Amino acid sequence: MRTRAAVSASLASLGILAVGWQAGAHTLEAQAATPTSATTGTGTGTTSGAAAGSSSHSASGNSSGSTSGSSSGSSTASGTFAGQSVSTRFGNVQVQITVRNGKITDVTALHLTDAERRSQMISAQAAPILRSEVLQAQSANVQTVSGATITSDAYLTSLQAALDAAHL
Repeated sequence: MRTRAAVSASLASLGILAVGWQAGAHTLEAQAATPTSATTGTGTGTTSGAAAGSSSHSASGNSSGSTSGSSSGSSTASGTFAGQSVSTRFGNVQVQITVRNGKITDVTALHLTDAERRSQMISAQAAPILRSEVLQAQSANVQTVSGATITSDAYLTSLQAALDAAHL
């Protein structure tokens, strides 16, 4: 019986690691596919200071959000907007949104907590959940991910800054 429990626990751990690995690989692919150094189009936006919402984490002040496309009004905003980089004890978090006709069509984590291997695993699990919730809610008004509270709070703070830059 003891051997069966050990084998079951090992298989469960391997399954969790595999899921985390895939989620992390997906996040890295999304980051690699997103150009962050150049902007195109006519819209520009910047964010500075702390974003709306309360958080026990310090924001890294005056970070610029880049946009591409045109942003002409709150209901017809279009482009790519990067939120500020939010500093946590586990590393920085920065989120970018893509907006088409005033609707959030994509959320990309430009940087997630990475101070330790555990932080990377937590971020890799939380990011797809937060992305899905944000796309469904079309706002930063979503619940934090259990077990990833610090990462979630920083993610949502950066997201709110990007939403503010997009005037959403």
